[in-house]
Amino acid sequence: MTPTLFLIQLLNGVQFGVLLFLIAAGLTLVFGVMGFINLAHGVQYMIGAYLTFMFYQLTGNFFSALLLGLITALILGLALEALVFRHLYDRDHLDQVLATFGIILFVNEAVKVIWGPATLTLPTPEILSASLQLTDNLKYPVYRLALIAVGAAVALGLYLVVVKTRVGMLIRAGASNAEMVSALGVNIRRLFTIVFGFGAMLAGFAGAMAAPIFTIEPGMGDDLLIVAFVVIVIGGIGSIRGAFIAALLIGLIDTLGRSLATDAMKLIFDASAANQIGPSLASMLIYIFMAAVLFFRPQGLFPARGAA
Repeated sequence: MTPTLFLIQLLNGVQFGVLLFLIAAGLTLVFGVMGFINLAHGVQYMIGAYLTFMFYQLTGNFFSALLLGLITALILGLALEALVFRHLYDRDHLDQVLATFGIILFVNEAVKVIWGPATLTLPTPEILSASLQLTDNLKYPVYRLALIAVGAAVALGLYLVVVKTRVGMLIRAGASNAEMVSALGVNIRRLFTIVFGFGAMLAGFAGAMAAPIFTIEPGMGDDLLIVAFVVIVIGGIGSIRGAFIAALLIGLIDTLGRSLATDAMKLIFDASAANQIGPSLASMLIYIFMAAVLFFRPQGLFPARGAA
């Protein structure tokens, strides 16, 4: 692999990691604070992409569409929490898994009815459509660099909110012992609603930011949901810092692994065998990494212990 190609894959890995963090941040708070397994978190990512596409068709402006999409994603997330998820908090995890899986099926079909089964595309905003000359041989899209910067800013802001504010204190306390927080007079249901709504908005934001890069299609969040669960398990459930670091690690391992695995196998096997083994190994790398982390640190790299 040439140095230029390596740098491109490195940046792509960071960008993928930032998207994973935006999804995993809400998921780790919901799981850590509420103990609630929300398999439907991936559809909120998909809804964010579709809403942004819809509002772009109406306004013709990406940033207006992004803002309207975020507000609508928040409203829909709060509606789902009030109508469905609130009634599942005291149920066992199997009931939560079955109910949220049903929501995945329902929303995926609803998306097909509203927007059709065909893939959709959202153009990159004109102000961010250029490419930046990083080296003599490398131009990289400004939009992808902006996505990395925005994701890092969101991560920093979210970390400060969780660590420095009263709501953040309650979230951290709820992640450690929700029963004790409730016994101290805190309205734990309201806290759950805030956490769930914010998590839904973050997932929708990830979908909106990903829309100009990837195609928009039904079920687009399902595969990412699995990787997001890997992220929060590696980082430590309920930990924002852990989710951010783990997301970057997973993004880099997944992206660089797909590029380097076949080349590495050619050092051991002949070209034909390496071409077969490399892609298979690349798809397993993040799960091998997760197993290794859990072997040495069963609670994750940065488990929530009163601080995110």
